[in-house]
Amino acid sequence: MISLNLKARRAILEDYHQIANLLFYEANTHRHLDWRSALEWIGSPNYWVLEEDGRIIAALACPEDPQDVAWIRLFSYHQNRSAPEIWSALWSAVHNEIVSTNPHAQVAAIVIKQWFQNILLSSGFELRQNIVLLQLRVRNRSLQPVPSGFRIRTMQETDLPEVTKVDMAAFGEFWHNTFDSLQRAHAQSLHATVVENDLGIMVGYQLSTGNSFGAHLARLAVRPDAQGKGVGRALVDDLNQYLTANSIEKLSVNTQSDNTASLSLYEKFGFTRTGEYFPVLTYPKGIL
Repeated sequence: MISLNLKARRAILEDYHQIANLLFYEANTHRHLDWRSALEWIGSPNYWVLEEDGRIIAALACPEDPQDVAWIRLFSYHQNRSAPEIWSALWSAVHNEIVSTNPHAQVAAIVIKQWFQNILLSSGFELRQNIVLLQLRVRNRSLQPVPSGFRIRTMQETDLPEVTKVDMAAFGEFWHNTFDSLQRAHAQSLHATVVENDLGIMVGYQLSTGNSFGAHLARLAVRPDAQGKGVGRALVDDLNQYLTANSIEKLSVNTQSDNTASLSLYEKFGFTRTGEYFPVLTYPKGIL
């Protein structure tokens, strides 16, 4: 049984430095692949800490974004503590808050570390799918022309409301990026472009970031009614041309293991699977 000296409570802005210290000094941390750091979510719903005599020894955060999807963005605990006991105390508090505020929300996690997957599975989480990693060696190549009736241009901040709509149409409610996420992604991007048809209607976009290994295609989305017309290929071709011009030699991308359209596009373009994957686990809605 967990110590009676421990107290679970909602995180507040004044907890910033203690949570930051927890993240900096502790190796037992799960972080979500996010455009916003775990510290930036402090004060949001479903963000709880565990205290012992006024000292924060653990934190769990799963605010909703998008609506009705509460991604576990942070779970961190003091290395001298029992992970199952710490998780049980915080998960009980977060679970109760979600049940009382939005019983329709689904809790989900992209698992990076095996120990966290074991904890989630023991708590009733189920495997939904896997995220697979692919990589491409960027090189000069003959480019096919942009499909007739479409044009590619640089993404502007004023495009983001429409980009958000394209993202929702392409990915659906569970996986889509909200306006806030896309605004942050755009601000951090290395190269971001959109595709419009000859009526000026946006039908697709890509957003890529830079890293020490090369570049990462963080998002590629095409409206369902424009898929199969070469729009996705044109976006990747344009990105390849940009990376070649800037002497960037490697490009990585992630996609869902059951997203056959994306996998087919990337593999036809020359991406190969690295063999790495991240399980996506969800807590069944009916149990909330």
